[in-house]
Amino acid sequence: MVERLKGKIALVVGAGSSGPGWGNGKATAVAFAREGAKVFCADINLAAAEETAGIIRNEGGKALAHRADVSDAADVKAMVEACASAYGRIDVLDNNVGIAELGGVVEVSEADWDRVFAVNLKSAYLTMKQTIPLMLRHGGGSIINISSIASIRYTGVPYATYYASKAALNQLTRTTAVEYAGRQIRVNAILPGLMKTPMVEKSAGLAKSYAGGDVEEMWRARDRQVPMGFGGDAWDIAWAAVYLASDESRYVTGIELIVDGGITLKYV
Repeated sequence: MVERLKGKIALVVGAGSSGPGWGNGKATAVAFAREGAKVFCADINLAAAEETAGIIRNEGGKALAHRADVSDAADVKAMVEACASAYGRIDVLDNNVGIAELGGVVEVSEADWDRVFAVNLKSAYLTMKQTIPLMLRHGGGSIINISSIASIRYTGVPYATYYASKAALNQLTRTTAVEYAGRQIRVNAILPGLMKTPMVEKSAGLAKSYAGGDVEEMWRARDRQVPMGFGGDAWDIAWAAVYLASDESRYVTGIELIVDGGITLKYV
């Protein structure tokens, strides 16, 4: 441990995992703690948040778990207030939630469109809305929004809701970064590529789209797409987030940090 985040308070939204193993939010929360941060682990699934917080505490770190639906304004306000009450401030906000519904604009239902935008985009608006005033009172902070390479490329899977909501998240990140740059709040996005996480594994639509429902064949097919020859995992995103949360990136704001093994560089 080199304590790159020593003394910092980090709120990780989506700190649980949607299944066994390591999701991006879970790995990020643990990585933050291993680098010296106190972590407030928020998730819609309290048991998942508790699991992550328990891992941190068992390693000697400081962590609390909290249940919140971050598409709900009242829940977000209560979450930020609880974190501030427990730890006094928030130095790092990591927005790590996202869902996808298979279907292009013709196939996807209006209800699914609204739900994906609420989780993928409205959540970031709500969490930043509540956290930024607190960061301003304490001299600044770092906000990290987890987007996707789907925000800048067609990935071969027809899910219009995911493409559009994550693209909007990128622009929200850029414009918020400019607005608050002079007040020492940095806002950046991470764009994961083809990751091996529980969320992807549990997505029946993705497995069906890639390999007729065969999850293992889906992993192999995705590996073949990546120039490096393998899919990334949650720790690749976690360490990128550690960099953006740390003072090492003090002069970095408004970027889209692509973590994808080179897949977005390919023509086909």
